[in-house]
Amino acid sequence: MSNSPPEGKQGVLERIWAWIPFRAWLTLAAVIGGVIGLGLFTFTFAQGASYFSDDPTSCVNCHIMRDQYDGWNHGSHTAVATCNDCHTPHTSMVAKYAVKGINGFRHSAAFTLGNFQEPIRITTLNYNVARGSCLYCHAAITAEMNHVGSDEPTDCLHCHARVGHLK
Repeated sequence: MSNSPPEGKQGVLERIWAWIPFRAWLTLAAVIGGVIGLGLFTFTFAQGASYFSDDPTSCVNCHIMRDQYDGWNHGSHTAVATCNDCHTPHTSMVAKYAVKGINGFRHSAAFTLGNFQEPIRITTLNYNVARGSCLYCHAAITAEMNHVGSDEPTDCLHCHARVGHLK
């Protein structure tokens, strides 16, 4: 009894292998290897692993964040909150890393292509995340301030826009 397919009924992989010439496989392997190698080099050079931590110094890997870091470092939240406490959602780990991923991609693209504003501006997504973080940490205080009959929560950042960064 044989384990090979009946004659004339080659498996899909065997037919693909036979159809594509060896040079094409070699070229494909080189391209994939080059992309992976370049990605690993860039990730290492840009200190990508640091962005998985909660260390605020990772936020100043890019020079444009220096003013925000210095403002936080001298602000009222420096002893009680890191960047991720205010700038990532508290709803779940999935939401936290989804926002970190979106921001990481956006920041990488902006800095690589050189198309970012100075001074840096907060996006609508990140504004809403920061507002949610205010409400998460200060729920006892803000519960007394929410507008009666409104579904919109209190917008702490309307009056306290500079509380986390001073500038």
